[in-house]
Amino acid sequence: MTPIQSCIVNKNNTKNPVWFMRQAGRYLPEFREIRKENPNFIELCLNKNLTPEITLQPLKRFELDAAIIFSDILMLPYGLGQQVEFKKNYGPSLEDLDLNKLLNVKDEDFSNKLKPVYEAINIVSKDKLLNEKDLLGFIGAPWTIFVYMLNKKSPKLAKDLKNSIFNKIQDKDMQKLLWIIVKFLKIHIKNQVESGATIIQIFDSWAGLLEEKSYEDYIYNPTIELVNYTKKLGVSVICFPRNIKNYKKFCEVVNPSAVNIDYEVDPKIILKDIKIPIQGGLDPKILLGDKDQLKKEANKYLEIFKDHPYIFNLGHGVLPETDPNMVDYLIKFVKDFK
Repeated sequence: MTPIQSCIVNKNNTKNPVWFMRQAGRYLPEFREIRKENPNFIELCLNKNLTPEITLQPLKRFELDAAIIFSDILMLPYGLGQQVEFKKNYGPSLEDLDLNKLLNVKDEDFSNKLKPVYEAINIVSKDKLLNEKDLLGFIGAPWTIFVYMLNKKSPKLAKDLKNSIFNKIQDKDMQKLLWIIVKFLKIHIKNQVESGATIIQIFDSWAGLLEEKSYEDYIYNPTIELVNYTKKLGVSVICFPRNIKNYKKFCEVVNPSAVNIDYEVDPKIILKDIKIPIQGGLDPKILLGDKDQLKKEANKYLEIFKDHPYIFNLGHGVLPETDPNMVDYLIKFVKDFK
């Protein structure tokens, strides 16, 4: 059993498993070389030859316990026929949503459009670098995908939701859209698992923008559907409801296999409140400082969770300006922790 599976399934807390969100990406010079020649991000995610290479780049450098497929949560709206473009110094830009068009998307057409993603997962799953390591597939949570599809860009503030989302679509259509998203996320999960993904992570990047009174309809119910579906496929599922106001309630209601925490929450409170395996928490900005500070912060999480099933990770993705040597130092520190 892999170190991460041992932690999640057997509640083993002795192996110090470690991987990082965005571990394959812009902080690596070898990735930047590929990106220079491939400016279209969506096309790069659909390149079944380059995607495996990018996915494995960090495993060639570092002693990590998992690979995570190089892709994006917005492959879901792309697969549903909504145009997605990544603009420099702006981020994702999506075209206007056509709900009637979405209602007519066939399952087979969706899967075919994302076929290169699944082929890339299959290629990575067979690589010798994955020996005794996990391969994570992932999706955006229904709420986060819903936000992008309606807002057409990253919402930076909660007021964006009121101004640009909730007044754009009728209540009955909001629920209809949300559950269309759930339906195709299930297909996306199934295809990733059948291609070789051994764990699924659900990223709810914009969970923190919702008021608690809306959690049941927009976060809990749709996420429960996906968590239970993934478990029935025989695969562990890690949820990351970033900046959610109540991690304890989320874990009790949704019951994922493990939960990723962000760096805004107190890990001591998390330890007291949450019984399931925990992942992450370290502020990625700490990697931009010096080694002493990095060691101090990493040690804090390792000490707090030393008697709890814990997967070392960050509270968000590795930042583009991060020095790869600092990543290497951190991984070695985690692995040597007793």
